[in-house]
Amino acid sequence: MKYIASCSFGKDSLAMLLKLIEKKEPLDEVIFYDTGMEFQAIYNIRDKILPILKNKNIKYTELKPRENFEYKMFEKPINHRDGTKGKGYSWCGGRCRWGTTEKNKTISKYLQDNYGNDYIEYIGIASDETSRINYNNIHKSYPLVKWNMKEKDCLYYCYRIGFNWLENGVDLYSILDRVSCWCCANKNLKELKNYYKFLPNYWNKLKEYQNKTNRPFKNNKYTIFDLEEKFKKEVDAE
Repeated sequence: MKYIASCSFGKDSLAMLLKLIEKKEPLDEVIFYDTGMEFQAIYNIRDKILPILKNKNIKYTELKPRENFEYKMFEKPINHRDGTKGKGYSWCGGRCRWGTTEKNKTISKYLQDNYGNDYIEYIGIASDETSRINYNNIHKSYPLVKWNMKEKDCLYYCYRIGFNWLENGVDLYSILDRVSCWCCANKNLKELKNYYKFLPNYWNKLKEYQNKTNRPFKNNKYTIFDLEEKFKKEVDAE
């Protein structure tokens, strides 16, 4: 039996990985699926973890999408359900989480191709998020639930041992609920306002992307430019 940890290098999966090592749990491999659209802080965490894995003789594998993320957003030929044709899936988020679907399929295929049915995949879901768990999959294990580590516990644990997610001098978890892909359309208004205030490089990139698609970014109603107008007024009034 092989034991593989799926790690996005966000707070929960990172805490899980570090705890697995600390507790000397069986761990043969760590998998990171790189969408190409991660925050720079995620890549910085990855680079800090790699020497630890090498020292422990734990295999590291990095998986990537078959096609470039931006290509799938804006250029890939698409056949719509109504029979029309288009280009690109546009924003990933809401009911159209095409990036997440590809991530899950890619990881599952890798595990099946390399280990058949002889593996356990550690998943970093915190104990206060058990609604996300599929207990019917015998290949998945949820150490954070077993250890009763909630999301806040995972974050504090990472901070305590010297890991943070700094971007532009700001820790991402102080302004965002989740450090997922920076272009994820599931970001809420509070998070997006903090992009506008504290992460101008990512905000400007969102504006570039909005110019490439007709689909509004938020709730199929508000474009990035609509949100910028809203946030500007709110910030000016603060």
